[in-house]
Amino acid sequence: MMRSMYSAISGLKAQQTMLDVTANNLANVNTIGFKASATSFQDALSQTQRGAAAANAAGGFAGQAAAQVGLGVTIGAISNRMTGGGVQSTGNPLDVAISGEGWMRVAQSPAAPNAANPTAGTPAAANINYTRAGNFIRNNEGFLTTQDGYYVIGRSGNGAGAVDCYINIPTGATDISIGADGSVSFVPPAGWTPGAGMPAIGADGRAIAGYISLATFPNEQALSHASGNRFVANAASGAEVVGIPSTVGYGTAMGGAVEMSNVDLATEFTNMIVAQRGFQANSRVISTGDEMLQDLVNLKR
Repeated sequence: MMRSMYSAISGLKAQQTMLDVTANNLANVNTIGFKASATSFQDALSQTQRGAAAANAAGGFAGQAAAQVGLGVTIGAISNRMTGGGVQSTGNPLDVAISGEGWMRVAQSPAAPNAANPTAGTPAAANINYTRAGNFIRNNEGFLTTQDGYYVIGRSGNGAGAVDCYINIPTGATDISIGADGSVSFVPPAGWTPGAGMPAIGADGRAIAGYISLATFPNEQALSHASGNRFVANAASGAEVVGIPSTVGYGTAMGGAVEMSNVDLATEFTNMIVAQRGFQANSRVISTGDEMLQDLVNLKR
């Protein structure tokens, strides 16, 4: 009886964790770029009541299977669902959504970026965060950043030899747009010159401040959640592989739009009901075990 109560207690803990994960998913149903999580269970150790034995023809013994009693449940995994969310048009030229593979790279700068040399002082890979929330803004110095002040890390070109850079859009720039290849282009103000290592002004009179860079991973589901719609890499996810949109292995950039949460309300409501029923059932096991122990005590009287 006590064994059943301990198993039920482990069930209560597991169902509570499932409800916690479901509640977080529902709370972020409208969070830009949010990736939902899913809970999976696995059984705990089993107590063997009788070992297995092979048949013994000489002794007339036909063999027997092991008799084991399970000792409850544990959380097997809380995994990220990395499927794409719905794309919502915003009309904001600084917003960008990625259709397909790849995570936008953002970071806090180790030193003050310099618009005259955007490729200088970019952070190391270990300090870069990753996001699918493309609701970007320009700070007071013209650099493209996230809403919570992380610099967007771009690439200085779309071919071999390109390096990481900050993306700076000068004051007075007009007709800003983000292309399918991640290029952040604009019509520069009079007298403006590109920063060191950046593309020259094109024949159409437009300048490119940089290309939004994307990263893929050997195991993107292992990325760890950070605050502010960001993820961080770890040993399980593997190292980043950097590229730009619309190239092999990477998705396409969609300017003037953002990717919404991939939370599915129907799935989460179902999970909530399943967790509730599982919690109630395990609670009932504890109540039944308690009643049986009371009966056992009463027998002595």
